[in-house]
Amino acid sequence: MDLRREAGQRTRDRLLTAALELLAQRGHDGVTLREITENAGANVAAVSYHFGSLNALRDSAIEHALERYLDAQLQELGSLGSTSTLEELAAAFARPMVRALAAGGADLAVMRTVARIGIDPPEGWERLAGKFDQARRDALRVLTAHLSGVDEQELIFRTRCAAGMLNWLALAPIGAELAAKPAEQIERLLVPVVAGAFHGYPSAG
Repeated sequence: MDLRREAGQRTRDRLLTAALELLAQRGHDGVTLREITENAGANVAAVSYHFGSLNALRDSAIEHALERYLDAQLQELGSLGSTSTLEELAAAFARPMVRALAAGGADLAVMRTVARIGIDPPEGWERLAGKFDQARRDALRVLTAHLSGVDEQELIFRTRCAAGMLNWLALAPIGAELAAKPAEQIERLLVPVVAGAFHGYPSAG
């Protein structure tokens, strides 16, 4: 039974990988079930067994990519402490996107797919709410240490705006311009912008 379960998991993983690669190349509506199964070395019955339908497989593949992105972001944010600066927070928050931009190719195409679908996320993404919440808590730990006079809800709003800006970079023409640069240069350009979103405009007096 264990060997059968492991074989089934490998098939499921291959289907997810093949679907994500094709989605990144052609978009959500440009991929057929036959292409995915051929690329994965699987059959149509495997899609039905593991996912139920082509649409469910496509949604699961994009969700899987988002989860990998969140895990990378949480790893970066988890290394910060309350004494970390806003610039260090901005760098940690943006680093997974910086890596995708610098890598270009399939990595950037995957992030574009995630960002595009994220505008109207599938219901299944609710299971990732805990990771979104953890990223927000990690960011707030640093933000509240530096911006104690700012209401928590406003800090959460700034965090959401910073995340939206990173998603926009994956889709906008400027993202393609950044993708031609080394990661260190992308980070040098991007970190002050993200840090500015966190810091906000200083109030008078």
